Amino acid sequence: MADAEHLSEEEGRKLLKAARDTIQNALGEQKSESAGEEGLPPVLSERRGSFVTLTLQGALRGCIGRIIPQETLLEGVKANAIQAAFRDPRFRPLSRGELDRVKIEVSILTEPVPLSYSDDHDLTNRLRPGTDGVILKKGYKQATFLPQVWEQLPNPGDFLTHLCLKAGLEGDAWKRDKLDVSVYRVQAFEEE
Repeated sequence: MADAEHLSEEEGRKLLKAARDTIQNALGEQKSESAGEEGLPPVLSERRGSFVTLTLQGALRGCIGRIIPQETLLEGVKANAIQAAFRDPRFRPLSRGELDRVKIEVSILTEPVPLSYSDDHDLTNRLRPGTDGVILKKGYKQATFLPQVWEQLPNPGDFLTHLCLKAGLEGDAWKRDKLDVSVYRVQAFEEE
């Protein structure tokens, strides 16, 4: 990420706190409203894509975000926190009992850039494992994996196969079809 796109550690902590406060408020665990956007660093008022990921004992517990922002970064993180905690269709809603054990990660995205490639081999060679978030699209079917997913799927072929399946395509669609591929990077902040 370019320096202008980077958030400071303090700004990242503010986003993590906003995500946790929003979830706590939704569970009735906190009576006060988390801070609004007045007096916050200007970067938190920018329109930036973001994801909120919840893990419980190292296992995924919810992950929702927007690549193309519809609101400010702060408001997007709050909305994604609610979605990840209570509306990720892969999981039941987060319970009060899980709240203290859940770890929150906030990922801030750069704007996606189309990736041109000639064939499946060229595609795997152009991807940067551990660095690139990837968006695959064919018609109305689309899916993304954050760069963090490379930790579980370090082989580009496996990564693309699972991403195709997530999009509702056949696993080998990346080998035989011309898909629209875009890449982006993230800056991630994680609770300790």
